[in-house]
Formats: sequence, C-alpha cells, structure tokens
Amino acid sequence: MLDKNEENVEKNDLKSIEKVDVTPQEQKKTEDVKIESTEKISVKEEKTESTKTAVVDATSESVNKVASVVVENAEDEMPKEEEEEEEEEEEEETPKVAYTKLTLEELVVELKKIIADNPVQKIKNEVESVKSAFNKKFGALIAEKKAAFLADGGNVIDFQFSSPIKAEYNALLADYKKQRDAHYNDLDKQLNQNLEKRVAVIESLKNLIDEADATTMYKNFKEIQDTWRTIGAVPKVYYNDTWKIYHHHVERFYDLLHLSNDFRDLEFKHNLEEKLNIIKQAEALANETDVNYAANELQDLHKIWKEDIGPVAKEMREEIWHKFSVATKKIHDKRHDYFREMRSKYQEITQKKLDVIALIDAYDTTNNKSHNDWQKSINDIEALRQEYFNVGKLPYSKSEEVWQKFKAATKKFNSSKNTFYKQEKSEQQDNLEKKIALIELAESLKESEDWEKATNTMKKVQSDWKKIGHVPRKFSDDIWKRFKAACNHYFDRYYQQKNSVSKEQQAVVVAKKEFLETLKQSKDTTKDAVLESIKAWRSLGTLPSNARHLEGKFNKQVDKILESLSLDKNEISMLKFTNVVDGYAADNDVRRLDSEQIYVRKKIDEVVKEMQQLENNLGFFSNAKADNPLVVNVRNKINDLKEDLQTWKQKLKYLKKLEY
Repeated sequence: MLDKNEENVEKNDLKSIEKVDVTPQEQKKTEDVKIESTEKISVKEEKTESTKTAVVDATSESVNKVASVVVENAEDEMPKEEEEEEEEEEEEETPKVAYTKLTLEELVVELKKIIADNPVQKIKNEVESVKSAFNKKFGALIAEKKAAFLADGGNVIDFQFSSPIKAEYNALLADYKKQRDAHYNDLDKQLNQNLEKRVAVIESLKNLIDEADATTMYKNFKEIQDTWRTIGAVPKVYYNDTWKIYHHHVERFYDLLHLSNDFRDLEFKHNLEEKLNIIKQAEALANETDVNYAANELQDLHKIWKEDIGPVAKEMREEIWHKFSVATKKIHDKRHDYFREMRSKYQEITQKKLDVIALIDAYDTTNNKSHNDWQKSINDIEALRQEYFNVGKLPYSKSEEVWQKFKAATKKFNSSKNTFYKQEKSEQQDNLEKKIALIELAESLKESEDWEKATNTMKKVQSDWKKIGHVPRKFSDDIWKRFKAACNHYFDRYYQQKNSVSKEQQAVVVAKKEFLETLKQSKDTTKDAVLESIKAWRSLGTLPSNARHLEGKFNKQVDKILESLSLDKNEISMLKFTNVVDGYAADNDVRRLDSEQIYVRKKIDEVVKEMQQLENNLGFFSNAKADNPLVVNVRNKINDLKEDLQTWKQKLKYLKKLEY
C-alpha cells in the first residue's frame, strides 16, 4: 500500500512516483526506478468535474498487491516511434481547379459543388482558395463600378452597389460555416466522450490488477484490450498521456503474469508475430511507387503498432523496434526525395511559364489596323496562352505570383484589342444608322410605278449599301432581310411589267430559237467563233421572262463548245462566267448580278480557308523530306487552289467593273 503522504502527492501534483513493496533481495533493483509523469493528464478548465476526477483518480492508484514486481517505465518501447512520426511533414499539393481563372458566377457554382459533394472537414483549403479568388474579383468589380459612378458625376458618399451573385456567395459561406461549426462541436463532444470511456477502461485495468484473480484475470484482460481498441480518438492534448497510462498498466499486467508464465509468453509470442507482420508490410511499402499512398499506409501501421498490439518480450523490444524504424526511414527518405525532385521540376516549369509571359508582354500590336490584323494577333496570343498552360501545373502557393504576371501580360494585349473594337463598334453603329435610312428609302419606293425614276433611285440605294461598312453582328441578318425584301419586291414588279410579251419581243424569241439551232449545227468551234456567237446572240435583243429558258440553253451550248477547245481550264471557266454575267447585265438583272457577286465572294473565302488549312497541315511535316509523297500531294493541292483563287478574284473584279 502507498502511505498517506505518497497518495497526497499523486492527487495534488499529478506527478506521482509509484512505489511497490519488494523483497529485500529486489530492493536494490528497484530503489532508483521511478515512473515520471506516465500517469499525468492536464485537465482543461472546460472539462466537467466528473471527468477531471476520473482522470486524476486514474493516475493516483499505486501498485500495492503484487510482490516482486519491477515497474518498468511506460515509455520503454515507444519513445523513438513518436520521434519518427514527428518527421512526417505536409507537402503542398497542386489545386484541382485554377480558381483565379473563373468568373464570379463560376466561382459560386464551384463553391456550391465543393460544399455539396465533400465532407465539411476536408474542404477548408478549397473554400479558402475560392474565397481569395472571389474577394479579389469582386473587389475589382466594386472599384470599377465606383470609378464609373464617380466619372458620371456621382458623390462618393452616395455610392452603393449590390449584386445577387454576392448575396448567393454570402449565403453559401454562411451555410458552410454553420455545417463546419456543427461538425466540430459534434467532434469535440465525441472526443470528450471517448476520453471518459478510456479513463473508465484504465480504471477497469487497474482494478483487474489489484484484484489479481488468476482464474479469470487473463480473459478479463483480453476483454479490456478489445474494449480499448474499439474506442475512438480523444482530444489531442490528452492522447499521449492516456496512452502512456494505459500502456503502463498493461506493462504492470504482463509483469504480474510472471505468476503464470504460460499466459505471458503466449501473449508475447502473439504480439511478436503481429509486429513482425507489420514490419513485413512496411518493408513492402518501401517499394511502392506512389509515395503518398505509402506514407499514408505507414501512418496506419504505426497506429496499429501503438494502439492495437501489446508489448513483446523485453529482450526483443529494441531489436523489433529497430527493424520497424529502418523500414519507416526508407519510406520517409523516398518521400522526401520525391518532393525534392518535384520542387526541382517546379523551378523548370516556372521558368518556362515566365518565358511565355515575356513573349506575350513583348507582343507588338501597333501595326494592327483592321479586324483581320487583330484576328491574327488574337490567334497568336491564344497559341501562347495554350503553351503557358501546357507547360505544366504548379502548387497554388508557387503559381500565384507567376499567374499574376501572366494576367498582367494578357491584360496589356486585351486592353489594346478592346480599344480597337470599341472604336469599331462606334463605326458599326454609324453604319447601322446609314443602312436603316437606305432600307426606309427602299421600302418607300417598292410600290412606286414611276419606273424610270424609282429604278434609278433603287439602283443608287443598292450601290450606296455596298459602300457602307460592317454593322453590329446581331443586326446584320435582320437589316439585310428587310433591305433585300424591299428591293426584290420592287424589281419583281418592275420585271413583271417590263416582260409582258409584245410582238417585238416575240420576234426576238423566234430569232433566238433559230440562232440556237444554227449554233448547234455549226462546225466552227474556235474561241473567236464562240465570242462572235455570244456577241450575235446579245444583238438579237432581250428575251421576255417567259422565254428566259432559251438563255440557259444558249449558255449550255456555249459551255459545250468551250469544253471542246484546247484552252486552259481557268480561261474556259472565265469565258463561261463572263458569258453568263454579261447576259444578266444586258437584261439589267440587278438581283442576279448581286447574287452572283455574293456567290463569288463566298467561293473566295472557302478557297482561302482551305489553303490555310493545308498550309497548317504542312507544319506537321516540317521534318519530312521535300520529295515525301504526302508533302508533294499537299503542295500540289495548294498550287491548284492558288490558281482557283486567282480565277475567282478575276471574276469578282469583272463583276465590279459592270455598271448595274
């Protein structure tokens, strides 16, 4: 039994030194043995008095019923392990989403998804990243709105700005904080309950030792061990102390078992097998390629070693722990080497990104004068942006400074681009007003019967329309449909009255039918003969609308003759084209001439795009030999397209020369 003074020391100071009654022969061995702070738990003020009493009582009982027991220090087996675990360090991870690139709306969607799809205790870093990005962007938005308000003559005192997206963002944050607080309150409550359970288990273990009933002692001890293992985590501040107290009394129990060596040796053997198995698993993890997985698994093995498996025979403890430490060190070293290598790669990635940023920052836009110039520059910058992102990812803490430089460089380009298009937008608005005025004039003339005056005016309206530049894209289709409808309506009426068949027109029909039959029988198939035939056909007069099919037959016959001549294909194409459009011009068919010009422009665009695509494809064969069949084939196609493009441009030039 402890004397009264020793009991008071335990209860008052929680720094007890447990003494045991020993035989005179063992007195020498035990006189210097002390248990220092193995049963010390610093109880915080917020714990209830019952919990405080239970914890203090758990540390204040002495070993008083076992003779010839040498109390070993409870830290004998584990001190080095605790040091090993402290070597674990948190390594930075690359964020899954680059939040600084998202809009305010996208950030809110992302925040909602994070909160909904993940446990609240695991999303702190993600939420903080979203908060940082949102606050910066929203702050910039407020500054912009405020500047605009003041520029319009507002007083800074009167400035107010509210946003539905900010309200939704605030509501999501409030919900997150509510969930987080509830989680940690529940966790704190559960940890305290677990502490009480562990204190109770320690008390049961002490009582078991004090009772020392050999018949049921071992069975009850195993039940106590099983109960201890089922209890969850306790508050961090109490973890080491509760474990040390528990482990100390486990040691006492095994020391007591010298009365029944069979039980003790059996347990030691079982524990040795378990720990050897853990060492084997740790050694296997040392060969694992995924260093993060290996580190996490190692932590679990340490927990099992410490929490779930009892001690081994004293003479084996140092050796068995040394083996486990060696395997642990290999995993730690491998993980440290991995992150050292990653840090080296981060420096390389950072430099490559800075090189791309320098190219963007130095990009010259001073010579950009047109929409096409800017489209080329936009494509160039987009290629550099893709190069920046393709270089690789950096951890958030390392990428932020580089990302800000990237944003500044692209902002410089975008500022110049936006200035140009703001001016373009102003010009396009003026063009819109001019075209609407022409539409209103055309609509006012579409029912006119003053054919000569109205026709001349409508032709001038169409000519003026072509001279006006682009309008805002969202209006272009609608105003073109209105303009085209007014013009078509007038000219349909115009041609209807003009094409009423008279005797003179009927004579033209008869003459052209006879000429067409003569042409079909003609054996003179030279180029000059074809041109003379076209001239003669035109001289016969204009066909009425109900006989216009003869014009098509004539054109087909001319095409047939031209195909039979030994002429260049582009020359043949041009002759066919001039024959058709000259016919439209002779009939003053403005609508068909307009349609022909639209078609020619469309073909020019198609040929240009196809050439660009083929030239881009050649880039993939930059290392191929010049006589490579694929390269030769692509170059031949490009040359053919260049010839076609030249022909289409000649056709457009010819159309523009026609006065209609």
